[in-house]
Amino acid sequence: MIYTKTTKKIRVMFTPFRDGLQSSFGGKVRLNDIMPAMKLSAEAGIRHFEFGGGARYQAPYFYLGEDPFEDMKAMREAVGPDVDLQILTRSVSGVTLTTQSIEGLQLQAKLMKQYGTTWDRNFDYMNDVENLIKTGKPIVDAGMHHQVCIALMGLPFKSDKVHTSEFYTNIGKRLLDSDLQIDSICLKDASGTTDPKTIYDTVVALKKIMPPEMPLWQHTHDTASMAVACYMAGIEGGVDGVDLSVRPMASGTVQPDVRSMAHALKGTGYKLDVDASKMPEIENVLIHDMAAYEFNPTTTTADARVLGFPMPGGAIGPNVHMMVKAGVSDKYSEVLSEFPVVVEAGGAWTSVTPGSQQYWLQAFNNVVYGRWEKMNDGYGKAVLGYFGKTPLPPNPEVIKIAAKQLKKDPFTGDPLEAAPKNIGPAREALEERGLPVNDKNIFLVMAAMVPGKKMELNEGIRLLTGKSKIDIPLKKKIEPKAAAPAPAAYAPAAAPAITGPVTSRCVVEENGTSRTFTVTVEPLGSAPAGQPAAVATATAPPPASSSGTPVFSTFAGEVQVTDIKVKVGDAVSKGQIVAEVEAMKAQHDIKSPCDGKVASINVSIGDEVDSTKPILTIS
Repeated sequence: MIYTKTTKKIRVMFTPFRDGLQSSFGGKVRLNDIMPAMKLSAEAGIRHFEFGGGARYQAPYFYLGEDPFEDMKAMREAVGPDVDLQILTRSVSGVTLTTQSIEGLQLQAKLMKQYGTTWDRNFDYMNDVENLIKTGKPIVDAGMHHQVCIALMGLPFKSDKVHTSEFYTNIGKRLLDSDLQIDSICLKDASGTTDPKTIYDTVVALKKIMPPEMPLWQHTHDTASMAVACYMAGIEGGVDGVDLSVRPMASGTVQPDVRSMAHALKGTGYKLDVDASKMPEIENVLIHDMAAYEFNPTTTTADARVLGFPMPGGAIGPNVHMMVKAGVSDKYSEVLSEFPVVVEAGGAWTSVTPGSQQYWLQAFNNVVYGRWEKMNDGYGKAVLGYFGKTPLPPNPEVIKIAAKQLKKDPFTGDPLEAAPKNIGPAREALEERGLPVNDKNIFLVMAAMVPGKKMELNEGIRLLTGKSKIDIPLKKKIEPKAAAPAPAAYAPAAAPAITGPVTSRCVVEENGTSRTFTVTVEPLGSAPAGQPAAVATATAPPPASSSGTPVFSTFAGEVQVTDIKVKVGDAVSKGQIVAEVEAMKAQHDIKSPCDGKVASINVSIGDEVDSTKPILTIS
């Protein structure tokens, strides 16, 4: 049993206002809905918060119409100048999902410090030590506390070469042997899948080689109900600080509640440096101010299956919300089953952003299109070496497929050197639109730039021009229905007369494959076959100019049109790519179902469509 005769205080970083928001809602929570609880938390004596970075950098301006830097500034003002505020950064990706240049990371560090950050926790999902050394320097130069991470994960297949105590300890030794200034080390298990014994052995080994004054932190998620056990193992081994949250954003895919950890430590001689008795009041304020939000059971419920698909809580939340919106949540279990395949084939990088997203999207593509038939851009680049060195060699056949599909050669150089230099193009985009050119605006645009994405869809440009997409996971309002008059006794209801074409969808399951068809039923003498019935709405696009074959999104739910590759009058052939839509943070091709000519284009780039709204019509 864990016990110490000499009382030891365990430091706490409070996570509901960053990781809690990300793991529960993909970070899509308005600032005003959390500010009262954050202010109350500071008044209750909490002195270390996580408040930015990760998905909580992008979510405010991607989905809420809020400037993430102004949000950080307001949070700093709310808690006062003496509280530590921490962000999470992703090594060569910074706060984005793609690789950044060293100049971009220097600008990032400068802005994060300027807007209230005191600690920067920096991890590399490959556990590439060279990446960590190079990307840690801008953090140190900006004057922030530099907390370097060793990323942990339980493997979904057997290996004695990686993700062992010896593997993690060797990473720590190489970091400590470098000339990089390190203020603290964090063992970061984003998926909550590392076992307590591995945690304990790693902590004991690291404490032997770390300077005695250097804190060792531990981070995990409660997705598989393992968090408290792993924290207990870490504390027994010598961990100095842990990450904790509070309901309603605690446990499940988030960190354990402060009260659970405080209770587990009773009588052990260890004590948290926050007052657990203050949690009910903070919880009540959060519940009140977030009453309009829809908590998805997938993110609030423990799921032991995660031990076989090491997916971080901070990614399960966003991906579940995206799957629901795209109308493909029925694929969730199939994607999970494919996870071990993509992990082993890729080289066993740690399942934390952006690596977790790369695993997820490749597993999704394998399920929807067939295994390796469509290589996700991020996964393919990771396999080819563009994010750093993978822990294990990737599958040679997958390397060949990635190189062929992405038209890229395998890469063994510096990811920072290969990254696009986006500061200049971001500045030009601002100048072309007459927008203020300053460090913050340049970074907002630069951090939203993705290869192949049109600048009019850039979330930084959209924020600065007042055109942000708003996507908040609020509860659906159910309008009360007026009571229907009672029918006459025993009188059957009359079927409505069909006076024009009626379009519906049907889903056909065959040998495990699901296909969606659009079916139009029409009475004699009505509109020509194949022409969908018009839906009268205030914002509906004009109907097709002539009869023809409508081209729909392949997703049942809402997705964004990101490109239209043809124009009216163009001849197209069956199977030709005519448009692209974005779903699950990835691009998906929309192909022509037939030969013909483009009769009409019914949407604009940036519009959201589902499988009932035609993107274009082919005659």
